[in-house]
Amino acid sequence: MTDLEAALRRAVRGEVGFDTTSRALTTMDASNYRRVPLGVVAPRDADDVAAVLEVCREHGVPVVARGGGTSIAGQATGTGVVLDFTRHMNRLVGIDPQARTAVVQPGLVLDRLQDAAAPHGLRFGPDPSTHSRCTLGGMIGNNSCGSHSVAWGTTADSVRELSVLTARGRRLRLGQDWAGAPEGLRELADGELARLRTGFPDLPRRISGYALDALLPERGADVARSFCGSEGTLGVLTEAVVGLVESPRARALAVLGYADEAGAAEAAAGLLPLGPLTVEGMAVDLVPSTEGLPRGGAWLFVETGGDTEAEARTRAEAVVRAADVVDALVVTDPGGQRTLWRIREDASGTATRMPDGSEAWPGWEDCAVPPARLGGYLRDFRRLLTAHELRGTPYGHFGDGCIHVRIDFDLLSADGVARFRRFSEELADVVVAHGGSLSGEHGDGQARAELLPRMYGAETVALFERAKAVWDPDDLLNPGMLVRPAPLDANLRFSVLPLEPVDVEFGYPSDGGDFSAAVRRCVGVAKCRTTSVPGAGVMCPSYRATGEEAHSTRGRARLLHEMLAGELVTDGWRSTEVRDALDLCLSCKGCRSDCPVEVDMATYKAEFLHHHYAGRRRPAAHYAMGWLPVWLRWAARTRTAPVVNALASVRPLAAVAKRLGGIAGEREVPRLAGETFSRWWRRRGGRPTGGGDLVVLWPDTFTEHLSPSVGRAAVRVLEAAGLRVALPPTLRGGAVVGDGTSRSALALLTARRGQVCCGLTYVSTGQLDRARAVMRRTLDLMAPVLETSAPVVVLEPSCAAALRTDLPELLHDDPRAARLAARVLTFAEALERHAPDWTPPQVNLPAVGQTHCHQHAVLGDAADRRLRESAGLAGELSGGCCGLAGNFGFEAGHYEVSAACAEEQLLPAVREAPDGAVVLADGFSCRTQLEQLAGVWGRHLAEVLAEGLE
Repeated sequence: MTDLEAALRRAVRGEVGFDTTSRALTTMDASNYRRVPLGVVAPRDADDVAAVLEVCREHGVPVVARGGGTSIAGQATGTGVVLDFTRHMNRLVGIDPQARTAVVQPGLVLDRLQDAAAPHGLRFGPDPSTHSRCTLGGMIGNNSCGSHSVAWGTTADSVRELSVLTARGRRLRLGQDWAGAPEGLRELADGELARLRTGFPDLPRRISGYALDALLPERGADVARSFCGSEGTLGVLTEAVVGLVESPRARALAVLGYADEAGAAEAAAGLLPLGPLTVEGMAVDLVPSTEGLPRGGAWLFVETGGDTEAEARTRAEAVVRAADVVDALVVTDPGGQRTLWRIREDASGTATRMPDGSEAWPGWEDCAVPPARLGGYLRDFRRLLTAHELRGTPYGHFGDGCIHVRIDFDLLSADGVARFRRFSEELADVVVAHGGSLSGEHGDGQARAELLPRMYGAETVALFERAKAVWDPDDLLNPGMLVRPAPLDANLRFSVLPLEPVDVEFGYPSDGGDFSAAVRRCVGVAKCRTTSVPGAGVMCPSYRATGEEAHSTRGRARLLHEMLAGELVTDGWRSTEVRDALDLCLSCKGCRSDCPVEVDMATYKAEFLHHHYAGRRRPAAHYAMGWLPVWLRWAARTRTAPVVNALASVRPLAAVAKRLGGIAGEREVPRLAGETFSRWWRRRGGRPTGGGDLVVLWPDTFTEHLSPSVGRAAVRVLEAAGLRVALPPTLRGGAVVGDGTSRSALALLTARRGQVCCGLTYVSTGQLDRARAVMRRTLDLMAPVLETSAPVVVLEPSCAAALRTDLPELLHDDPRAARLAARVLTFAEALERHAPDWTPPQVNLPAVGQTHCHQHAVLGDAADRRLRESAGLAGELSGGCCGLAGNFGFEAGHYEVSAACAEEQLLPAVREAPDGAVVLADGFSCRTQLEQLAGVWGRHLAEVLAEGLE
C-alpha cells in the first residue's frame, strides 16, 4: 500500500480504491483521451472531500472531480486522485416548490431531480441528451445546456448558490454580490473591467474559457455563475442550490422536414420569435430508420408548450405555418413524442459510426456560432471537411447555433493524428471568424483548451491563468485543463491499443474482424448507466441491480480496453479483473440493441471466457450447465428422467448435487419431462400433415427436455393455421425433411445419428471450441433443410437469437451458417409470413409478462405484438430482463442479482396483474424465474393460442 493510499484510508470514511479495477474504470470519459489515475475515492460528504484535498495537497497529487463520466473533452480524466461523487454524494437534499429551488449534491443524476420536481409542476431547465445518467455536479462543471436551452438557458442560468471547497481547504458559499469570492478575485476583476466588458463574445452558448464577465458589477458580480463551466479547475463542488422552472402542462412536438441540413439550419433562427421550447436539428445520416418522420433529408424538432394540449398544438401548428418545409408532423401524444425524442438523443451514440460502419470521433463536438450565422458556418465547415478528406454529420441545438458532430478522424496512425491537429486548428479559425465559441456545451477540456488563444487572444487567456492562480495557487485541481493545457493530440486513448488485430474466435463482421475495433465501439456516453430502464429496454440489468460501474456495459468495455492496452491490466486474457467484471454480465444481449453504438458485451464475454479458461479447469457450472444438452439427452436416452426427478426432490442429495455443479443453493432443480417433445412427435406419427407451407420446427433443448408442452402446443397451432410441420433430420447422410430419420434402409446403415443444437449453452460459458463443433454438426444435419425453402421456426427466443447471431459470427468461415441464420423465424413471424390469412382464436384476456431480452435485442417483437392483438390479448409486456438468463441465475453467487433483476419490472408487473390475466413468458428461463420467485407459471404464446383453439 502506498503512503498516499494509506493516508487516504485513514482520513476518509468513503471507499478508497487504488486497485487495478477502480483505476481502469476511470481512465476515460466519453472523449478521445485517456489518463491513468493513481486511485479513486468515493467521498461520503464534504468532510471527506476536505480530507482528500488535504492529503493530496500534502503529497503533491492532483485531484479530479468526476460525475457520470460522460464529458466529451477529456476533463473527467486525470493522473492523480479521482473523486467519484455518484456513489454517496448523490442525494436530493430538498425542494422548495414556493421558491422554485432545489438543493442537490454533485452526484445526483439529473433525471432524479426531474422526477422529484415533476409532482410540483416544476423541472430543471437544462437537459442534455445524457439526462438519465449525467450528474448535476458535472453539469455545473461543464455549464451543460441541452435541448431546452432556447427556453431556459444553460446550467449557469439555473444556479443560485454553490458550496465549494478550494484546494487549500477553504469552504466557500458562492453567490451574487461577491458572495464567497476567494481573496484576490474581486481585485483581479476590478483591474480588468474593460476586458471583461469587451473580450467575451455575446452568445447564448459561449461555454469556452472562464466566465469572468459574470463578475461585472452590472451582472451582479455573480461568483456562482462565474464558477460554472470551470471544469473542476477552481474548486470542488459539494452542494448546489439550483433554480427550477415551471413545466408546461402540455407539450406538442413539431417535426419539420427540410431538403438538407443547411436548409434546416437557416430556418432555425427564424423560429425563435415564436417562443419554442426546443429547436433541435439532425440529418438523415444519423437516423437508422426514417419511419415515423416526415419526408426530408434533415429535420428540426421544435417543441411547444401550453396549459392544454390544444394550446400546445396550436403553437406547434403556428411553427409549421411559419416554416418553409418539405413536410411536417405535429405530435401531441406523450408516447409518440418520447419515441421521436429518443431518435434525437441516440444521435450522440449513433454519430460515432459513419453510414458505412467506419468509426467517427468527438473532438469538435459542440462549437457554437450566432444562430443567424449557422447556415453559413455549416457550409464553411463542410468545405473544410472536404479539404481534409474527412466526413462527419452535424446535428444538435440549431436554435442556439450549437452543432454536435463526430468526424472520421484516423486517430490510430501518426499521419491521421497530424491531420486531426491541422483540422482542429483551421476549424477553430472558422468558428472564430463566424463570431463563435469553440465550445457551446461540453467544455474545452483537453480537446480545445490549447486553441483558446485563437478565440480570446493571448491577454485574455493570461487573465484566465491569473484567475486560476487566485482559486488554486498550487495547481492541484484538474491541471492541464483550460489553462496551461495539455496538447490536443496527446493522451489519445487509441494510442495504447495493439496495432494488429487480436486473434479471436468470433468474426466481428461489423468491425472488420478486429476485436480492438469492437471494444472501441464504447465511446462512454453511458446509456448503460441509467437507473431505470425506459419502455421495453433491457440494458444494463446488472448495473441497475448493483449500481457499480464495473457491472455496466461501459465499465466492462473499459476493462477490456485496458486489457488490450496492457499497461494497467497486465495479464491479458488471464485477467481476474476482467473476469470478475464480466461474471455478473447476464449475456442478455440488451446492449446489442439498446446501446447507441451496439456494443455486444455478451459476445465479448463469451470470447473472453474462451481465452481465459483455455487449457485450464473451468468453474463447475460451466460443465454442469454449459453441457446441459448432453446431460439431458443422456437422461432421455436412458429413460432415467423419473429417477433424476426423484433424486432431485431429496433435499440433502439435491444440495450435494448443486454444490458439486456450482449451482446456487437457493435454486430448485427444474423437473425433466417424462416424455421428450421429439418422442411425442414420433409417437404421433413423425410426419407432416396438410397441404400448406412446410415449416421446420426446431426442437431446442428446453422445449425438448424441460417444456415439451410448448412444442406440442406450437405444432397444434401451426397445423391449425394450415402449415405442414416437420422436425429437423436426426441422421446425417440420406436424410429428408419431414420424417425425422432417413430416405432408405441403406441410409440408416451409413448415416450418423445426431440432434440439432444451437450451441447456446456452450457459447454463454465461453466453450467456443465445443460450440463450434456442435454448430457444425447441426449444419450437417440441416443440409437437407437448406436445400428447401422451408423456414426454421424456433420457439425459445434465446436459441433463435443464437442461431441468428452467434452461429454466423462464430462460424463466419462456413456459408451454411449465414443461410441457416437467415431461415430462422419466431413462432409469431412464421404465422404472419406463412399463414397470413389465418385468424387466431379470440382469447380476449389481459396479458402481462416480459418481452424476452434476446427477443428484444436480436429478434424483434413486432410480429408478436400483432399476433397478441389479433388474439385479443390486451396489454403491454414489460421490459428489462427476468434475471435468470439461462445459466446465469443458476450459478452460485448470482442469486441475489438474479432476483433483483426480476424485481425491477417482471415480478411487480405480475403481482399487479388484473384478475384472469394471462402471464406470458416465451423463454424457459423467464418461466422458471416466475415459478421459483413468484409461484406463477408463465406460458408461451403458443400454449395460450393452443388452449384458445379448444
